Amino acid sequence: MFEGASVALITPFTKDDRVDVKGLKANISHVIEGGVSSIVPCGTTGESATLSFEEHKEVIQVAVEHSTVPVIAGTGSNNTKEAVELTSFAADVGAHAALVITPYYNKPNPKGIIEHYETIMDACDIPIILYNIKSRTGLNIPPELMAELASYPAIIGVKEASGDLNQISRIIEMTQDEDFFVISGDDAMTLPIMALGGIGVISVVANIAPSMVSALTQSMLKGDYAEARRLHYTLAPLVRAMFLETNPIPVKKACELMGLAAGHLRLPLAELSPENEDILRRQMESLGLL
Repeated sequence: MFEGASVALITPFTKDDRVDVKGLKANISHVIEGGVSSIVPCGTTGESATLSFEEHKEVIQVAVEHSTVPVIAGTGSNNTKEAVELTSFAADVGAHAALVITPYYNKPNPKGIIEHYETIMDACDIPIILYNIKSRTGLNIPPELMAELASYPAIIGVKEASGDLNQISRIIEMTQDEDFFVISGDDAMTLPIMALGGIGVISVVANIAPSMVSALTQSMLKGDYAEARRLHYTLAPLVRAMFLETNPIPVKKACELMGLAAGHLRLPLAELSPENEDILRRQMESLGLL
């Protein structure tokens, strides 16, 4: 269900700082028309850290109701009770899976990580995709612990954004006998992770170039590695530009430049610097996105 290019959606805001529901629907239609296999609202790219509970639920519900492709709802928290509430809501409104980040800031021990996910699984009837990104959480799930989590039927995969190909290879090696997948959480790593056996990417860049990201992943899935490499290197300068500053600062500017719904960033994130905007604009122009 989740093979290929999934998109980590931005959350557009109105001038009075509300969720831009009309714009969110338009953005969802845009990426689906571009060929993405699923959408991911309320992840890091969706500024989930600054969404209220009510807004978080609103975005998930709009995504589920408007999307014609599967929805992976971001429902993680460093507070297990909050993660249970959001994951339960996603299950109730019909999301196809929940993306649950490892608890950030608390830095739990392995027992705490397992009990965190067990508590969510016990309370919520929805497939769970782990999200491993040490750069955001300060905590890495090592392959041995990942393999233990993969043995739970409700945990169907992991969005891997550790940046460590050795670790990712080991995870795939250790979970081959489980009904468990690895999906890239980093646009720059899509090709190598898929070469190791990953099924695709949850992409930031797909907000603005869904057809190219989709084509890259489909080429890898079909075994057309020459075409996948061509697309990888075609996209590489844009990928670098999209991470010149903290995500989602550049991608929201890119969406704005394309006329997609974006709006402001919520503090503590601030607008992209003029120098980096120039770099981003040049890369978008080179690909015909502007």
